[in-house]
Amino acid sequence: MSYSPTAKSPRRIGILIYDGIKMLDFVGPAEVFVEANQSIPDYEVVLVSPDGASVRTSIGGPIEVSGAAGDAGRFDTVMVPGSELPPAQFVTDKVLAATRVLAANTRRLASICSGAFVLAELGLLNGRQATTHWKFVPALARNYPQIDVQPDAIFVRDGNLYSSAGVVAGVDLALALVEQDHGSEAARRVAQSLVVDTQRAGGRSQFSASLTGPAPRSALVRRVVDLICADPAFPHTVQTLAAHAHISPRHLTRLFRTELERAPAEYVGFIRFCAARDLLHAGHTVTEAAISAGFGNSEALRRAFVTRLGVSPQKYQQRFRSTGSTTFETDADAAVS
Repeated sequence: MSYSPTAKSPRRIGILIYDGIKMLDFVGPAEVFVEANQSIPDYEVVLVSPDGASVRTSIGGPIEVSGAAGDAGRFDTVMVPGSELPPAQFVTDKVLAATRVLAANTRRLASICSGAFVLAELGLLNGRQATTHWKFVPALARNYPQIDVQPDAIFVRDGNLYSSAGVVAGVDLALALVEQDHGSEAARRVAQSLVVDTQRAGGRSQFSASLTGPAPRSALVRRVVDLICADPAFPHTVQTLAAHAHISPRHLTRLFRTELERAPAEYVGFIRFCAARDLLHAGHTVTEAAISAGFGNSEALRRAFVTRLGVSPQKYQQRFRSTGSTTFETDADAAVS
């Protein structure tokens, strides 16, 4: 893969689309680059299809393209989005041939969602780390054992090859590419304009903390969970939470144990841990993460990380920075003191 934009030419972003492609998988990343042009006119987004014909997306309606992949020339970045169809149906000879040509004429190659199966089938991910949407992870790992599949990362970089989880994770990946090209402030401006997270770090879990473990079954418990997730650093106690729900602390504890399989204090600790972990992913110091997440000080956060993961937050952050992802898994059932 080779291509470098000149001072006078924009970075060409090629996006391969085909019949059955998931609409948001390619529209989301494309809009990131288009929005970046509002302040830094550096990107040209080019939609191509295997044969130059228009394609039908997951929501129907034809999408016109600039031309065929084989005639598109050289790119700075090529993205191969995914589909809701099973890989056996959309990873066709035409899609593979088009991707092979595009991969040979680009500096960076990225897959979004199940687009990873296209790169995998071509052998481009062999011996590399990669990810995909969580529901496709087992099949990717089973069918392509040469790939080091990262099952819970939002996106993964391995050299000049990138892969991301499904749908909105493509936006996170595109923001990361803008940051790589023009710095964090440029990526932040784009995210603010699109009203999305400034940028979720690649190793952050595909699941938000509130989606981990059993879901609240009652509106009352949901209301308390929403309060905790909205402000983990608040000094929540079983008394303040019970008062918010207009029930007794004993009744709230009984509901939490029944619906969430843990006491209110344990749930608060878990949400704080997840918040601190995401802050470390975003580059905050251990002290900043500890205070912002509600641990009070770095020593309390250190104890929480050692309890859950067996490593200090500093070592965890170093591991994440060195690989762009992490293989540590959170024990959702462990209490954070």
